[in-house]
Amino acid sequence: MIIVPVKEGENIDRALKKYKRKFEKTGTAKELRARKNYIKKSVANREQKLKAIYVQQLRQNSEI
Repeated sequence: MIIVPVKEGENIDRALKKYKRKFEKTGTAKELRARKNYIKKSVANREQKLKAIYVQQLRQNSEI
């Protein structure tokens, strides 16, 4: 449960901004989206490998 302390006389927009920031940091929305569609372990591993290869190529190209 997310608790956002609001000071006396604090603007409601500022409190909402604090809440949204805390909510994003917890990763709840990201996890819900991930759970919505099941991804097989082999597919997830393949995507992870492809991403690692892509990042490695970017780093090599930037060094040249």
